[in-house]
Amino acid sequence: MDAREGFFCAAYDLRDMAELDQFTSARLEALLDWFRDNLDIPYRFNRTKSKGAFRRNTKGLSWFRPEADAILSKSYQMVALLQENGYEIDTLRSNRIGYIVYEDAHQVIAEPFSDTPR
Repeated sequence: MDAREGFFCAAYDLRDMAELDQFTSARLEALLDWFRDNLDIPYRFNRTKSKGAFRRNTKGLSWFRPEADAILSKSYQMVALLQENGYEIDTLRSNRIGYIVYEDAHQVIAEPFSDTPR
């Protein structure tokens, strides 16, 4: 089972729409800038460390830590903006996210177990 795309993919898709109004565009860019400044980009999305692993399809899913209050707050603002513009966004929660391949104070990247929601 393939994973769904995350809301960052939807945000960049919305940003690239030609008919996006200036107000929405400014709100979206402000949120994306905030995430760029406050959320690290994970360096790994695969468990493998073999040569050429960076070229493989990634299996890892991104999860925010429940204690990452500021990140979650901005995430819900982004979700609201996306929903206002016709995107259907689901919030996934799980205690069994999979094999952890990256983690920091705000997020965890994990290759999902077979029963992990995706």
